[in-house]
Amino acid sequence: MLALLIAAAAGMLMAMQGSLNAALSKMIGLLETTFVVHLVGLVLVGILLFALGLGDGQLSQFARSPWYTYLGGVLGVLIVYGVVCSIPKVGVAPATTAIILGQVFTATVIDHFGLLGMERLPFTWYRVAGMLLMAGGAWLLLKK
Repeated sequence: MLALLIAAAAGMLMAMQGSLNAALSKMIGLLETTFVVHLVGLVLVGILLFALGLGDGQLSQFARSPWYTYLGGVLGVLIVYGVVCSIPKVGVAPATTAIILGQVFTATVIDHFGLLGMERLPFTWYRVAGMLLMAGGAWLLLKK
């Protein structure tokens, strides 16, 4: 249950982050905002790891991970850029709704095929129904 609460909190923070990033992009630009967001994050994580000594102490295992696990950094840049680009054009709720639907669809495919080292959780009719209900809810939320 704690993991789900943490995930819900992360979702709340993502909506706030998208709004803040969109506001910053109006001042400095899309790519510039993407750069600044990642730079600020890097500084914070650097302080947590090196100045405060937090973390699991496994950074020395960096080179042992498969190459594709480092693509998360590339995806992070694309995600921030996409969010910053879409929120000013369609609004926070519609953009966040599209983000969530995209996440759930992609997560379902990853689960079904056991991609990226994840445990295989096959499609069920319950999962399909859940996705359709979410899509219907999103349509109702976005209807003007």
